[in-house]
Amino acid sequence: MEVTNLVTAFELAEWQTCRLTALASRSANAIVGGPFGSDLTSADYRSTGIPVIRGQNMGTRFVSGDFVYVDRSKGKKLQANLAKPGDLVFTQRGTLGQVSIVPNCGYPEFLISQSQMKISLACEFVDVNYLYQYFTSSFGQKQIFESAIQTGVPHTNLGILRSYVVRLPPNLAEQEAIAGALSDADAWIDSLEQLIAKKRQIKQGAMQELLTGKRRLPGYSSKWTKELLGECGEVIMGQSPPGSTYNRSADGSPLINGPTEFTDRYPKKIQWTRAPARFCKSGDLLICVRGSSTGRTNFADDVYAIGRGVAAIRAKGSNSTDFMSHQVIAGVSEILASATGSTFPSVDGASFRKISIQLPNPDEQEAIAFVLSAIESEVTELEFKLFKGRQIKQAMMQELLTGRIRLVKSMTTAVRMQEAVHA
Repeated sequence: MEVTNLVTAFELAEWQTCRLTALASRSANAIVGGPFGSDLTSADYRSTGIPVIRGQNMGTRFVSGDFVYVDRSKGKKLQANLAKPGDLVFTQRGTLGQVSIVPNCGYPEFLISQSQMKISLACEFVDVNYLYQYFTSSFGQKQIFESAIQTGVPHTNLGILRSYVVRLPPNLAEQEAIAGALSDADAWIDSLEQLIAKKRQIKQGAMQELLTGKRRLPGYSSKWTKELLGECGEVIMGQSPPGSTYNRSADGSPLINGPTEFTDRYPKKIQWTRAPARFCKSGDLLICVRGSSTGRTNFADDVYAIGRGVAAIRAKGSNSTDFMSHQVIAGVSEILASATGSTFPSVDGASFRKISIQLPNPDEQEAIAFVLSAIESEVTELEFKLFKGRQIKQAMMQELLTGRIRLVKSMTTAVRMQEAVHA
């Protein structure tokens, strides 16, 4: 694809490609990095003044978070390294791929740190929101990472920043319309993320109260008992069959060896064994017990062979596995938290059996499990919508930021996304 200069790009009706340097303002210091290391140190930081943009302030659409500041005299000395509202900031070293817009939030200027670079744009030609969407897209991110210098700590520089290539619509109005559509999509995704976080908080609060008896469901008042898991439940530690018996041809019993088979709730049948040794039953709680995924859970929806990376937990007698699973998961978290210094996390059968379980009568167990499962189902449904919404946003970026589809705004993007998610 031929790279043209700015004038040619905007004289033609079709989409054109230009380098980022052509989109910079003609003012002094339009494209700059942060100051030299000795010119800005932690000793210069103050509690008020000019906010400093560091890595922790990047990663969202607008520069945000907790700032440190420098005083006005320091800002005057480092005037060449200042950014103003509407500038676009890129991470130079550290978490490459971070791109954020300097917000109009009451500060007339910001100081960029040694790990950032900024570009002030020719706003009569290019929309900063469009460029933000472009460089956070999959192809924008690919360009950043593929052009980075890989020696030592991966990093980039001002020369590379200037050479980034941008695909542009023929006029500013279309850029703004595309950026607006993608921003609407972002807002809808953000609203889902906030709702999921709220639902999780509700579930966590309900668990803390209902699983300890601090709050009782209507109609229940009998005393709770405390037992060890080894007394009120069964613990089946997995045992891996010989590797030579594994197959993906559905020959024998489906095998769960660890997190590879785990999904959001139930395991996937992706391998089988002709020589199973240990089994779980449908309804059992499954827990990874070895390695970095220790503590990750699923529920068995069938009879499976279980390898040594998995344990199966089930309630004894009339107790509810659904109810007990919440307390078992909390107990495993406590075990792992106490195992400081371990380079290979694991939980053995003896530790499982010592987990303390508080038990109401079986009817109340089922009622509590039903309430918590209902909340979890809401969260799962919202998470699926979020997953699908993010996929749709990525597809929109692929089409709108390349000119494959020209925007017709007959309805809001949020409405379009909701319709697509529910389709």
